[in-house]
Amino acid sequence: MTVKIYSTPTCPYCKLVKDYFKEQEISFSDVDVANNASAANDMVKLSGQMGVPVIDIDGTIIVGWNKSALEEALHQKQKAKQAV
Repeated sequence: MTVKIYSTPTCPYCKLVKDYFKEQEISFSDVDVANNASAANDMVKLSGQMGVPVIDIDGTIIVGWNKSALEEALHQKQKAKQAV
C-alpha cells in the first residue's frame, strides 16, 4: 500500500494525520507543498483543492483530517490486498 501526504510544516491537521499513521504503524511519504510548487500543482490536480492535508492512499484521495474516511480507505485497501 502506498500512502502519500501532501502537507505544510505549519498545518495542525497535517500533524494529526501523520501522528495517526505513525500510531497505526503505516508508512507514508510526506510531500511539503509549501516549498515545492510542482508538488502543490500535483496535489491540486489530484484533489481539486488547495488546502492541506491531502492524503493519497493507493489512489483514494482524502482531503483534510477525517479519521473515519482514513480508516475506511485503509480497511478497503487491506481487504482488497487480502483478496488477491
